[in-house]
Amino acid sequence: MEEVSTGALVPAVKPEPVSSSATVAPPPPPPEVAGDTTAAEVSTTEQLDRDFLCPICMQVIKDAFLTSCGHSFCYMCIITHLRNKSDCPCCGHFLNNNQIFPNFMLDKLLKKTSARQVSKNASPIEHFRVALQQGCQVSIKELDSLLVLLAEKKRKMEQEEAERNMQILLDFLHCLRKQKVEELKEIQNDLQYIKEDINAVERHRIELYRARDRYSVKLRMLGDDHSMRKPWPSSMEKTTSGFTSSNISARGNLSSGSLQSKKMEAKAQVSSHGMQRKDALSGSDSQHMNQSSLSVIRKKRVHAQFTDLQECYLQKRRQLANQPHFQDEKDINVIHREGYTAGLAHFQSVLSTFTRYSRLRVIAELRHEDLFHSANIVSRFCCSIEFDRDDELFATAGVSRRIKVFDFSTVVNEPTDVHCPVVEMTTRSKLSCLSWNKYAKNHIASSDYEGIVTVWDVDTRQSLMEYEEHEKRAWSVDFSRTEPSMLVSGSDDCKVKVWCTRQEASVLNIDMKANICCVKYNPGSSNYVAVGSADHHIHYYDLRNISQPLHVFMGHRKAVSYVKFLSNNELASASTDSTLRLWDVKDNLPVRTFKGHTNEKNFVGLTVNSEYIACGSETNEVYVYHKEISRHVTSHKFGSPDPDDPDDDAGSYFISAVCWKSDSPTMLTANSQGTIKVLVLAA
Repeated sequence: MEEVSTGALVPAVKPEPVSSSATVAPPPPPPEVAGDTTAAEVSTTEQLDRDFLCPICMQVIKDAFLTSCGHSFCYMCIITHLRNKSDCPCCGHFLNNNQIFPNFMLDKLLKKTSARQVSKNASPIEHFRVALQQGCQVSIKELDSLLVLLAEKKRKMEQEEAERNMQILLDFLHCLRKQKVEELKEIQNDLQYIKEDINAVERHRIELYRARDRYSVKLRMLGDDHSMRKPWPSSMEKTTSGFTSSNISARGNLSSGSLQSKKMEAKAQVSSHGMQRKDALSGSDSQHMNQSSLSVIRKKRVHAQFTDLQECYLQKRRQLANQPHFQDEKDINVIHREGYTAGLAHFQSVLSTFTRYSRLRVIAELRHEDLFHSANIVSRFCCSIEFDRDDELFATAGVSRRIKVFDFSTVVNEPTDVHCPVVEMTTRSKLSCLSWNKYAKNHIASSDYEGIVTVWDVDTRQSLMEYEEHEKRAWSVDFSRTEPSMLVSGSDDCKVKVWCTRQEASVLNIDMKANICCVKYNPGSSNYVAVGSADHHIHYYDLRNISQPLHVFMGHRKAVSYVKFLSNNELASASTDSTLRLWDVKDNLPVRTFKGHTNEKNFVGLTVNSEYIACGSETNEVYVYHKEISRHVTSHKFGSPDPDDPDDDAGSYFISAVCWKSDSPTMLTANSQGTIKVLVLAA
């Protein structure tokens, strides 16, 4: 991926140059009373100044020399001129080095003029110092008066300086007090929010304790009722058995020891029943211990990320202050509780989902034939991995020029030496991106290194449409969720093209100034498209008016490699500056920056669901972030498939593709070596 930098500088309006002759503005018209005298003095001064200028360098003459024709020049100026020509620069008469002479009178005038100019610009102190140096006679009384005057002047200046310093200090303290008062007010408001939320949570906790006690009583009652209904021997049964046993004993069929054996069996049944109850109690105790240990682990996660969680709580609480909570149908993680504010309910859902998981666990590894039959590691490279509409199938694509479709349940539930794809389609060029149609389950689109965008029918394994308008490599393609016949693509030719599967040519074309790295439709509307570019920006377009983007999101310092929507208003982006960013496309605001992974030059993948953002890293690791917390929740490092191979350096590989399975904690991941794993978030 090559970054393109426009390198353009905003042109600045340059000021017009001012000549030296124009630097001194002519004085204003003098008053009529002394007009003639002042004008004559000014005219004489200007004339004298012009006479003192060298005709060659137009500066005040230095080391004046007089020519035989009566013109004065700087010595170096006239000598340099006579080396090239033999005439006077003023009148053109013949002239050589023997016809120039020192002009002592002019030098003397110049020195006097210079001294007068210095005297005119000098300060009174300088005049006084010069006068003393020249032997000016001053009496002791005059010196005493001058010293008193200077002392008074010094005290006055020190007082003024002290007053200025005091004013600066006072202004600073006023600003500091204002800032601290605002902070105190904010802290008091925060403390009030916390107090209200503590009371609300305590009320609901008491309700939960009472409900738990009620359930415990009911369970004990049900258990006692169940034990009472056990088929224990009744008195009639005992009497009957007594008569029967005595009859049998009388008949000689049973010995007297049979009655003793029956008593032993009854004791064994009672003992067995007691052991079962003990096992049940011990099982509940162990379950309680597991819950307690899990609670301790979750508390540790809270303390480890306390600063970020505190920021999240206060931000949401201030933003949604005094707003009662109304449960959103789509927000399944937020539990509605009476008395909870919207901010508290939202933070509770964040805290619940954030502390729920602490690691990524491998539940399956896809062992496909390329890992064993291909000697070239590059050919195993997987650039894109995507689930279909129902999360039953997933497709992989990369530099092997093949789209492979696998059955997810088979990969997870049926471990074998080699997993074979259920469908395989061959392409002409290396593939860069895949996108399943969310309406037609059997349609999938691909983009490749030759700039071709293809729509495939997975059932027939044939291409339905091929679009070849891009002039360079196409990096990204995406089907619209709301208009299943529409798809968008972006390419290194700096063009974004919108296609319709019912037409053979593009229906819309957006020309941009830098390479296009990624494109994505807004899931709520086919009118809006986010474009990630090598100019470090994200351009958000309304396709009904493409003359300029609705907004340009700026913040990344390098090329934007991926853009993905968490919801209609939330957009996540990845960049080769090793950061992820979350944006609000409704209010055009940056929301959060995520750091932890390493990404400086490669496409490492990005995937999102309603709560979590996952991406790859050039350290061969998968990182998972919660959308409300800047630091990662957990990570998983890929190992080398062949640890016995000394030439297999796992550190040279990187994650190349990631994909969540809808809103579940399950994720598909692939690295540059071709290893594909199924990971799941675990406690």
